Amino acid sequence: QVQLVESGGGLVQPGGSLKLSCVASGSIYIINSMGWYRQVPGEEREMVATLASRGGTDYADSVKGRFTISGDTAKNTVYLQMDSLKPEDTAVYYCNADHTSYYQTRWDYWGQGTQVTVSS
Repeated sequence: QVQLVESGGGLVQPGGSLKLSCVASGSIYIINSMGWYRQVPGEEREMVATLASRGGTDYADSVKGRFTISGDTAKNTVYLQMDSLKPEDTAVYYCNADHTSYYQTRWDYWGQGTQVTVSS
């Protein structure tokens, strides 16, 4: 089992910034990638940004140029720097880890989520 713990959410005004953090712990063997997803009530969870173990990144079009993902899968940490926040960024943000076990079982793990609210 792999546990993910997020932190850094909160309330911020439009145009402001927040930084989310996520640390993975537990029976970690290989983390293929880590990333951030978000979900609002009544909608599907969507990818925000991902960071592959080899360093490649991917962003949703809606956050390109405003959000930056960083971290180190070897250290089991990932961050999401969110700048120029907009009200439509309001959501619960979830950390994700794509993990392969010693027995070659691949599984997605999720954190408990952290609320980000952008409002004046």
